[in-house]
Amino acid sequence: MVAGSVLSGVALSRIYASEDNTIRLALVGCGGRGSGAAGNALSSTTGPTRLVAMADVFEDKQARSYKALRKQFGERIDVPEDRRFLGFDAYRRAIDCLQPGDVMIQATHSAFRPTHVKYAIDKGVNVFMEKSFAPDPGGTQDILRLCQVAQEKNLKIGCGLMCRHSHARQALIQKIREGAMGQVQLIRAYRMDPGARMGPFPGGQSELLWQIKRPYFFLWVSSAWFIEMMIHQVDECCWIKDAWPVSAEGLGGREPGSADCSQNLHTYAIEYTFPDGTKAIVNSRSWQNCKNEFATFVHGTKCAAQFSGNVHAPTVHIYQDQRTTKDGITWRPQKERMSPYQIEWDVLLDAIRKDKPHNEARRAAYANLASIMGRAAIHSGKVITWDEMLASDFKFCSNVADLTYDSPAPVKADAKGVYPVPNPGKWSEI
Repeated sequence: MVAGSVLSGVALSRIYASEDNTIRLALVGCGGRGSGAAGNALSSTTGPTRLVAMADVFEDKQARSYKALRKQFGERIDVPEDRRFLGFDAYRRAIDCLQPGDVMIQATHSAFRPTHVKYAIDKGVNVFMEKSFAPDPGGTQDILRLCQVAQEKNLKIGCGLMCRHSHARQALIQKIREGAMGQVQLIRAYRMDPGARMGPFPGGQSELLWQIKRPYFFLWVSSAWFIEMMIHQVDECCWIKDAWPVSAEGLGGREPGSADCSQNLHTYAIEYTFPDGTKAIVNSRSWQNCKNEFATFVHGTKCAAQFSGNVHAPTVHIYQDQRTTKDGITWRPQKERMSPYQIEWDVLLDAIRKDKPHNEARRAAYANLASIMGRAAIHSGKVITWDEMLASDFKFCSNVADLTYDSPAPVKADAKGVYPVPNPGKWSEI
């Protein structure tokens, strides 16, 4: 091990935990996204990586993740039982297994993102964090502050908006910037599918843990359904416009007679306005027996294009006019040869090894803030501005960092096990 005195004046991102240039990983949040991110990190050809610690609140989830990763990557999953940590403070113990220059994979629910990222940055550890990035404006402001601290410490941050690393989408962005479509006038983004519903809280158990196991149904845990499902589409709109929206308004509602006991609305239709006055329409519907759509379209003064396809597929092409039909396609990019999920990791690890600037946190936080702005507009029934979002420090749960297994849940069910639903005109989340 290198003596501490030798480290002074050396860029943290150039220091590795072992002499063979291996970058060590700690997985914080062992669900599907976390396991997938770990798999991408371990599959990178940029240099050796090794998983050395895991942290989660739920033992069964951690055990499944360990078993699956060990089967796929063998001894590179170097996580004996004494480095598999459980509990709300497990992230600290997992990060403590790393040294400066290593990477924490932060893949818990977004309520915990700022707290865990702060600890990693304080320790001089690089970060990969999954989306969404915070459930509220206050948490997003925390991410923005951490972005600045990481930059000052020469730490690298990768963020899970993988579509930004899609070569096909990057090629269309270049065409748009070159004027191939004329001036972009309208963007239409959709994610409409059957969705999901939640039954009542049954009681007789920890309400906090019950909610954490059902993150997409609660605003405080992980932004609830809309942002978890739609942040990519919102980010695509902002990328296409190369700007952040100045305001948002919209309409939403719930399925008539629904037995859903969650905090979700079942439709979200948002109209974003950008600084030049042009619009982006973002539509989400979670409803059975209806038309499904998962795509993003762009309309310029010259022609239209498709920017994204089903389940984030790189379905990218330009049409001859405003009609988005297959027989009108005039341009396609080269076929993607690598998944953006892998590319985002290769870029991050390459930046760490070669000490190149890489900090996606500000862009990710702004995409998060734009998504929250649209959600807040519908939940409140008001026009919400970007300036209001930048000024807000609202948090659904102000004591996330202090939660334990015995803590009460931040939101309580009523006598029937039903949770409060946003009521436009009376609700505020900024």
